Amino acid sequence: MPGAAADGGAPTDPGPVYKTVTDKSAKLSLQTFGRPDGKDMVFRISGSVYANIEGNSLDPELRHGQKLFNIEGYNIRRLYRVPGTTQLYQLSREIVFYTDPADPKHVVRTWKNPVDGKTYPVVPINNDTVNFGPFPITSSYVGPPLQRLHDETVWTSDIPVRTDFGATLGERFGLVGGVYAAQEMFDFSVDDREVAARTKPGVPSGAMKTKISWSRTSPWAPFMCLAETDVRGQLTYHARSWSLSSYADIEPWLRAEVEKSHPLYKAAPGAPGPSENSWTSFYNKQLGKGATTWASWCAANGRA
Repeated sequence: MPGAAADGGAPTDPGPVYKTVTDKSAKLSLQTFGRPDGKDMVFRISGSVYANIEGNSLDPELRHGQKLFNIEGYNIRRLYRVPGTTQLYQLSREIVFYTDPADPKHVVRTWKNPVDGKTYPVVPINNDTVNFGPFPITSSYVGPPLQRLHDETVWTSDIPVRTDFGATLGERFGLVGGVYAAQEMFDFSVDDREVAARTKPGVPSGAMKTKISWSRTSPWAPFMCLAETDVRGQLTYHARSWSLSSYADIEPWLRAEVEKSHPLYKAAPGAPGPSENSWTSFYNKQLGKGATTWASWCAANGRA
């Protein structure tokens, strides 16, 4: 067939490249990036968001350690091979809703800022796209260090994030120096029986059964309209994530929310492209890529 790979699959099929990997850790980590058969997989995300306030300085309006939201959503992803190469991308989209702190299945639409007393629309994490790569894959490709804890194999990825949005976007978001500084911390764990089954020679089908513990410390979310320069504190996200073989495996209530207002997130991207995070997504979608400023958005959307 025109455009088909030499092995009969699609030219973007990651399988032929994945099959050359011999390192156990590399095989496992690649299967968290996507299914080796190239189909979509999901990492379902569920957790909570807390206020982390130095000296409890905003009490009683906003207390240190106060649970502000639950979070419920997912990242949908796939492995993509650059045609004619041994380079792989992880292509994904992620949609995570802020939900009621007492009811995880109730999506919150507004949030009252206790500092200025105004109510703002809640903007979910909706990043299109979240892409990583390309990764040149050869038989010498290796993954992160592994550790065995009881009957599970685990590994860690801790990522210090620093992005100067003042320089890259011309928008400071009320951040100190216009710089977004955060810490992302991941622990991956896979049952030893799953490890044995999915590190054999060849190309596994389906999604590897993986559990992830995720924590993030970061500035106030942009929809909260709390300037880091003026309001001491930050957010702490603490969540669990687990793999699903496809979008169809997500709970009906969450799929209904997506299909009502964010249908794009039913599938992973089809090709590499620019990558978003929560802040660039807000800049692109709420601020019109700079058509308005963050301060103006807050002034226009805050309701007394």
